[in-house]
Order: sequence, then structure tokens, then C-alpha cells
Amino acid sequence: MAAAQGRLSDGADGMDDAKEGEGHTSDTVPPPFRAAVEALRTSRLRPQIEVEPTRAPQRLAPFAYALEAAVVDGDLDLADGRLVLLHDPAGHDAWHGTFRLVTLVRAELEPEMAADPLLPDVCWSWLTGALQARGLTYGEPSGTVTRASSHYFGGLAERPSASQIEIRASWTPREGLNGVPDTAAHLASWCDLLAQVAGLPPAGPGDASVVTLPQRRGPQSR
Repeated sequence: MAAAQGRLSDGADGMDDAKEGEGHTSDTVPPPFRAAVEALRTSRLRPQIEVEPTRAPQRLAPFAYALEAAVVDGDLDLADGRLVLLHDPAGHDAWHGTFRLVTLVRAELEPEMAADPLLPDVCWSWLTGALQARGLTYGEPSGTVTRASSHYFGGLAERPSASQIEIRASWTPREGLNGVPDTAAHLASWCDLLAQVAGLPPAGPGDASVVTLPQRRGPQSR
């Protein structure tokens, strides 16, 4: 399995994108946030999932760190997503904690799968199930599952119709020793969700009961 740290750009330590504005320096980054980011950077993931840091949003919390990922099969992307870690040392009433995880996951679907009326409920259960499967405790989950279809006309009429599923969600990870959540385990759960949406087989014998989406008809070239 590949370490998430190995995907980092040269010279990136995660802190440049983890601060808001010009008021924060590496010396003022709270130790719990620094430890949480380091756990994300050193996580070991499935080889089919490529992870790299990306610019974090700057107005959602005093401190933020973001990763983007793609599930790949050769030169094809089967699914992609973004995971953002937010931290407010003063706490946040809506979060009921000082950390928050925010995610976006997307994949293309076969049209008949996209038409299934139970698909949104199933996709949401994949998210909560991925967290529960790793024994993670979390609070205040919220999110949306969106289905979209594209039909092409005129000069694009030769393109086949396409359907996409999009999961947007956020939750509050339970804080552990020294106020640091187990971000490595949450990242692993998120990657489980990505793999499931992409239609990859279960990672191990213990996950054999997991039901995945059929591999989408037209993976996009990278």
C-alpha cells in the first residue's frame, strides 16, 4: 500500500495550506491540529487510491487542511473526491467539538443504477457504514446525495448520456488523547467509501459483505 505522504508535492509540509490569512505561522499552529495533519500525511492507503494535498478553504475555520484523491485503474479515474479537516481551537457550536471533517465524493454511474430510487439512501449508508466498520465514533453527521444526468445534443450528440452520483457530507470526529482525533482512521474510512463508489472489490476478507456500485461504464481518462 502507498503512504499518503508519498503523494505530497516537493517541499509541502501541509501547513502552508492549513492556515487562514497571514496571521498564522508554523509556530502558532495548535499542536492537536499539527498532529492530526501529520496522521493524514503518513497514512498508508490502498494502492488504487492516489492522494495528494490541495489548497484548503480559508474561511470555514481558523485552521484547515485538504486532500484530494482519485481511484485509478491504469490511466482511468473511476471516482474522485476531496477531504477537508477543519479545526477551531475555541470550539464550534454546530460541530459540538473543535474538529470537523468535510467531504465530496463523485463517480459516474450506469443510467439504470442512477435511476434506482433507493440509491441516495444506499450511498449515505455507505458513508456511515465505512466509519462504523472501523469502529469510529463521530457526531453531528449531515450531508446530501445528488444524482445528475447529462444528455448531449448538436455537435456533441455522438456522446452517450452520462449519469453521476455526488456525496457531500460532514461529521465531527471524536477527539482522543490530547484532543487529537484519529484522522488516519477517518481517512481510511473515507478511502473505503471512495473505493466502494468506484466499484472496487472489498479490500479484505472481512469486507466481503460490502456491496459496491458496478464499475461505471465510461471511466474518464486521466
